[in-house]
Amino acid sequence: MGVVKKKQIQPGIARWRFVLVAALLCLLALALILHLARLQVLPAAERGYQFLQDQGRARTIRTEEIAAYRGSIVDRNGELLAVSTPVRSLWANPKLLRKAGEGALQRLAHALELKPAKLTARLQRYRDREFMYLRRHLAPEQAERVLALDVAGVFSRKEYRRFYPAGEMVAQLVGFTDIDDRGQEGLELAYDDWLSGHSGAQQVVKDLKGRTVQDLSIQREARPGRDLRLSIDMRLQYLAYRELKRAVAENGASSGFMVILDTQSGDVLAMANQPSFNPNNRKGVKATAMRNRALIDQFEPGSTVKPLTVLAALESGRYTPQTQIDTNPGYIRVPGKTLVDPINYGKLDLTGVITKSSQVGITKIALDLEPNGLRELFYRLGLGAAVGSGFPGETPGILPSRNRWHPIERANFAFGYGLTVNGVQLAQAYSVLANAGIKRPVSLVLSTDTTTAEPERVIAAPLAQQVSAMLETVIGSRGTGQLAAVEGYRVAGKTGTVHKVGSRGYADNRYRSVFAGFIPADTPRLAAVVVIDDPSQAKYYGGEVAAPVFGSVMTGAMHLLQVPPERVEPAERQLTAQLSERGTKS
Repeated sequence: MGVVKKKQIQPGIARWRFVLVAALLCLLALALILHLARLQVLPAAERGYQFLQDQGRARTIRTEEIAAYRGSIVDRNGELLAVSTPVRSLWANPKLLRKAGEGALQRLAHALELKPAKLTARLQRYRDREFMYLRRHLAPEQAERVLALDVAGVFSRKEYRRFYPAGEMVAQLVGFTDIDDRGQEGLELAYDDWLSGHSGAQQVVKDLKGRTVQDLSIQREARPGRDLRLSIDMRLQYLAYRELKRAVAENGASSGFMVILDTQSGDVLAMANQPSFNPNNRKGVKATAMRNRALIDQFEPGSTVKPLTVLAALESGRYTPQTQIDTNPGYIRVPGKTLVDPINYGKLDLTGVITKSSQVGITKIALDLEPNGLRELFYRLGLGAAVGSGFPGETPGILPSRNRWHPIERANFAFGYGLTVNGVQLAQAYSVLANAGIKRPVSLVLSTDTTTAEPERVIAAPLAQQVSAMLETVIGSRGTGQLAAVEGYRVAGKTGTVHKVGSRGYADNRYRSVFAGFIPADTPRLAAVVVIDDPSQAKYYGGEVAAPVFGSVMTGAMHLLQVPPERVEPAERQLTAQLSERGTKS
């Protein structure tokens, strides 16, 4: 009987428990529904709804940087010299990428043109980080092919890459940027703050793989950099670069540079250097090729400062262009050295001293002048002081100052030894002669700023004009610079052949060939300096090596600038008719 009772009671207890459990489950479901309604439907749930929304946004919305466009660099006519182009850079989250599998890594390495072992090694190095670059500055279509592999942990970002359309022709002046678009050399470095933009920020929606699926809002607009307009005229720059490159190659020289100034404004119209390099592909480029020699290198100008010494003589009031200097017997002994001319020129007036580049004549003038007065004149003309171009590494040169000058120091100083200049300084000094004694500030950048330095008179106009007339005789049939002549135009200038310093003083077989001048001599438009370093021993005189570069470039420049030709034989050339035609190399 006891067994039968247990069988009758058990089913009732089981039904009761079933009902209880079912009821509890229903209550839980109802509680969940009410909670969801409270969070998402009822007005009082605003705080809870915002909490869930914030949590969801935190998992899908990210803030990304918007790359800023770097300002362009153009020449005075608007021709592009440096411009930024949009590119894509690929990056990865190493923690995610390592989980992609061996096959995915191999496909990714192949698409990136990397060896799989190299990619694996990089992943190992960055294993504890969440960011590493895979490839920088890819063309957008190339980046899309990599992203199409859909490898987890691989992403892209928009950046800009600098491109230099003019290539090596203006490389040392413009300079270049690094991979992060920051200026490293040249005007890219000098005006980095001006050219650089300010990056922006935007919110985007990303999927579970970290890919951007929707742009939401701009939090901060990206501000592009400002454009920079240089004073350079690429037409003249091309002429200078072409002729300079040819001269360096033909004369077996190690290097060279040319500077062209606008005498009417002080603007640098061309600044060419050799050797050069391609800023778009700097692999294997030597540091020496990146140097802007026209502003950074300092050199002894040699005979190109002899006209400035004659100018000091005229300014002293004790000399006139017709003053006779006795150069007999063709040499002069100065304590410590004997200075000689190629031949005995006999008696020369000041014009003849310049025409023949007489070492003896200049030495006698120098020893008669007060040395610090000569130094002060050089300084007024711009030697020994930075021209204020703002170019990184510009050298001011060396203009010695002494309480007591040894006679040989006075002589050397007068004909261009014992002091150093850069190419732009020498061109500016000749521009002062071209401008009848007015010195204009030199500029590499076109500016509308009216507060810039004003031109100043540093030499009396009649004296500057007298020296300019003397410089015309250098280009004549009896002068040392005949190869600088330009058909249809009067040219004024001076040659220089400078012994270079070696390990034991001045070397007998190493030279620097120089020419400085301006054109047209009657109404000057351009002043220029050409320097060829270490030409071959077969031909090294300034009149043979540097002067032809000036002549070729200025022939083209006069046509490009549409300067009307005017062939007028200056009367000053008649003053040298009695001079010997021998010994015209300096």
